[in-house]
Amino acid sequence: MNGGNVLLLLLLLVPFVGAVAVAPLRANDALAKQVAMGFAAVSLVLTALTWSSYSVADAADGTRFQLEFGVDWIPAFGTRFAFGVDGIALVMLALIAVLVPIVMGFSWAEKLPEGRTAAGFFSLLLATQGTLVGVFAATDVFLFYVFFEAMLIPMYFLIGRFGGPRRQYAAVKFFLFSLLGGLIMLASVIGLFVVSGERLGQGTFTWADLQRMAESVPESTQIWLFLGFFAAFAIKAPLVPLHTWLPDAGAEAPVGAGVLLVGVLDKVGTFGFLRYCLPLFPAASQTLAPLVLTLAVIGVLYGALLAVGQTDMKRFVAYTSIAHFGFIALGIFSFSSQALSGAALYMVNHGISTGMLFIVVGLLIARGGSRLVDDYGGVHKVAPLLAGAFLVAGLSSLALPGTNSFVSEFLVLVGSFPRQPVFTILATVGIIFAALYVLWMYQRTMQGPLRGAAVLGALERAVPSAASAGGSTSAGGGPGTMLDPAVSAKRDGVGFPDLSGREIAVLTPLIVLILVLGFFPGPVLDVIEPSVAATMTEVGLGDPVGGLR
Repeated sequence: MNGGNVLLLLLLLVPFVGAVAVAPLRANDALAKQVAMGFAAVSLVLTALTWSSYSVADAADGTRFQLEFGVDWIPAFGTRFAFGVDGIALVMLALIAVLVPIVMGFSWAEKLPEGRTAAGFFSLLLATQGTLVGVFAATDVFLFYVFFEAMLIPMYFLIGRFGGPRRQYAAVKFFLFSLLGGLIMLASVIGLFVVSGERLGQGTFTWADLQRMAESVPESTQIWLFLGFFAAFAIKAPLVPLHTWLPDAGAEAPVGAGVLLVGVLDKVGTFGFLRYCLPLFPAASQTLAPLVLTLAVIGVLYGALLAVGQTDMKRFVAYTSIAHFGFIALGIFSFSSQALSGAALYMVNHGISTGMLFIVVGLLIARGGSRLVDDYGGVHKVAPLLAGAFLVAGLSSLALPGTNSFVSEFLVLVGSFPRQPVFTILATVGIIFAALYVLWMYQRTMQGPLRGAAVLGALERAVPSAASAGGSTSAGGGPGTMLDPAVSAKRDGVGFPDLSGREIAVLTPLIVLILVLGFFPGPVLDVIEPSVAATMTEVGLGDPVGGLR
């Protein structure tokens, strides 16, 4: 059958059309930004329409995908240009739609490398959004693979052309790791097509047909096919020891691209576990679960320990993400409704909290010109709103009760314990480390006396007469360092300024989401839960904790 609901097709096409429209506007940065923001706003409206058109009741009654659209693409290979959403894909599409305009708002006044234009940067952001929509909405496995590989291209250029001093190294490393994983997955995609031909009489890439034949595929075959998909998703997530590209890419990416990288693009890995590994290879998923859980717990503890010792703030955010992805993988491979729902919700909440943390770090770097933790101190004295935003993002990252991440982390741990008590207890230690690395980072950069080369240098540039005013200009800082000039700089709004109106507008939606989802996660969980129940049925395991109700 060809045709269907065109809403998802529009949601896919709008960012790509926007990218094409923005790219030629190199001579007019202001117009390029406005056009890009307009397309991002249209995508947000379309996503809201998609959300309102999705029926939780139909999903609960067994409708696996909704708002489906499909046309034959390569009939000889059984490939279709087919899209549809379940609850998990829908919340990821919503996350993209919210984060992209926020990223654009943050990047509005960002200074780009010499020779680079806003048109190029914003068009690549829209292209990244388009490929991510394709990844989450595809219901044809080969089409999913195409978008999975295509999303590397705009992100590669975002890092390689607009990133930090080591951007070329980071971009190539990101690309090679991801490409290698994709090629391994391609072997399994081809193998899945061959197996479907043997089992169904005709090869197909349609997800629903492949899932229906899953039980009839021998476990040994499932394991080999599972490993190909798992390798690609474990690199993307990333799980230890396949994580080494993320700290480099996260540190060198421009802040806007970094938010999409750690906030959404990495979720393709955990989304792949939920959409492909568990339903298409149920026996292999259960057999290999102890291996995945071991890697997940190692990631929780390893990522947290390395986050504690980081001296680069952007690498700090990257390592906290590695720890959080360990919790998500723990929830997925513990095979309970609560844990799976918590993992899916964690994917959304991590994108919000880590996205905000990355933006706040970017605001610090924009003011001080340094990524090093030791170059900052006492920021709350001159920028209390910025310090407060850092605290909110940090508390959400460590899953403080009342913030969004607490609900998802709690569901993962409660849901994982009945089947995997040892792994769950070990992962719980990561919560202690999370409090340590977040609060210590906040204390070092925001609290205490004004200190650090970045803060003092910014204030000295704003108040050239600092020395004659009696303030010390020691680069190491210390009690009372630059106190009077700092107060003057704060009053005049120069030097190391607090949040501007635009920056407050960028951060406010994230703060609202952190608090609202912390106290009222029900609407999102209601959308996720039927898809989780369907996944549990496809895996063929009973629920040890009876679901969320």
